[in-house]
Amino acid sequence: METLNRLLSGPSGLGTSSLRLAPGPEGAAPGPAEADTPAAAPPPSPRIEGLYCPPAVRDDRALADEVNERVVRWAEEEVDLYPDTDLRAALLAFDPGRSVMLCHPDAPGLDHLMAAARLLVAENAVDDYFCEEEYGGRADRRGAALVVAQSAIDPAHNTPHYEADGRAALASHPALRSMRSAMDHFLELASPAQGHRYRHDIANLYLGYNAEGDCITRNRTPAVWEYLVQRQFNSFRACLTITDAIGGYELPAALFAEPGIQRAVALSSNAATLCNDLYSLRKEQQSERFHYSLPTAIAAEEDCSIDEAFQLAIEVHNDIVHLFEDQAAALSPTHPVVARFMTGLSNWIGGNHEWHSGNVGTRYATSP
Repeated sequence: METLNRLLSGPSGLGTSSLRLAPGPEGAAPGPAEADTPAAAPPPSPRIEGLYCPPAVRDDRALADEVNERVVRWAEEEVDLYPDTDLRAALLAFDPGRSVMLCHPDAPGLDHLMAAARLLVAENAVDDYFCEEEYGGRADRRGAALVVAQSAIDPAHNTPHYEADGRAALASHPALRSMRSAMDHFLELASPAQGHRYRHDIANLYLGYNAEGDCITRNRTPAVWEYLVQRQFNSFRACLTITDAIGGYELPAALFAEPGIQRAVALSSNAATLCNDLYSLRKEQQSERFHYSLPTAIAAEEDCSIDEAFQLAIEVHNDIVHLFEDQAAALSPTHPVVARFMTGLSNWIGGNHEWHSGNVGTRYATSP
């Protein structure tokens, strides 16, 4: 693990000199004791106890706010996203600027962070409009809608007349406008191979959305192994695999396709996504809709309580993070750009965890 530890010694991107994570309780100096004064109960922790993730390597609130303001302007003025809702409040509550700031500490500038932020917001718009009932999504109609969404970043090629019809359809829907615009901005800094990689991973994401839709339609909780297969597709993978493009460099396509690197990508994506499962469980339990996640799949399979299943899910998550770290440590000495890419994946896991814990009380909850 020494190789990986050396690689994770710190970022060099925009804003990294402004702030480092504060030391935890182990490094804090104890305060003076006061006799006969009962200790106050500690506030609830926003973090899930026992969840293992590498630490985030920077947290720059001012930089996050700048990205948020720019991405809101893009959403309002360029793609007219969520035209019938309070867009600014909804987007700022989501805090995409902090997400990309945390997950991409090696980004060389705001343009690169904005490329990641636009894609993140657009991906969530597709999920909202085509998968969430609040915006009119239907589980039994996802497939057709998502194929059209894919065409926003992977244009259909047929006759001029029908291509024009397709472009008009894309321009008429806010989620489709946002994906097309975000992709266009991304391709200004990404290579054709990086763009192709992103299209492939988004197609996989939509395949995962369809698997989820099938389970929701039938109120079916899959076996744990099947759930983990579904989650590998319905995951944050598309966000992680652009880490080189957002970092201002390229992992060559031939290296990216190597089985060992593909394993590292899958493990890091799985870990980041299961982190979301764990942080979102309590909020999802409060809704009346059918919900399944790693804890609920484990509870059904093991015939145990959801709290017991939650602890078992933490163990699965932690095992996957350790498997990723072992894989990254083995791959990093093989090539400098591979080492840089492995560091980027690790940064994404750590930044993603920091973002989730920072949203406890708004989007997420760690207790019933």
